[in-house]
Amino acid sequence: MAGDVKGDLQAYDDINVTPMLDLAYVLLVVFIIMTTASVQGVKVNSPLTQAANNLAKPQTKGITITADGQVYLDAYPVSLDELQTNLAQYKAANPALPVVLKADAAAQYDKVMQVLEIAKRLDITEIGLATKRAQ
Repeated sequence: MAGDVKGDLQAYDDINVTPMLDLAYVLLVVFIIMTTASVQGVKVNSPLTQAANNLAKPQTKGITITADGQVYLDAYPVSLDELQTNLAQYKAANPALPVVLKADAAAQYDKVMQVLEIAKRLDITEIGLATKRAQ
């Protein structure tokens, strides 16, 4: 017998950790995907439409209005003045700034119009309204 080969009845002194490491890497990837998927923004009940296209672009800014009238810019709560200031900064960096407005179906129409008025004052022409596709 060779020096490395052990007989069938001899006990092994080492542990093969490769399967355990494979499992650890798979779990790490799953946790990374789950945590990034859970922080995508503020949950609202969007109105339904027949045709809904994906307006996502790499530098798209998202504005969300909840049912109680709270305004969020990329998942961060802001006042209307802060929204105008932040959008002006983003507009200065990117003249063709795309914006997606996502409002709850029960949101105050006045609040939606105020946000659209801010976008108009800042000359933001690429603005989309997010809805859910009707089944």
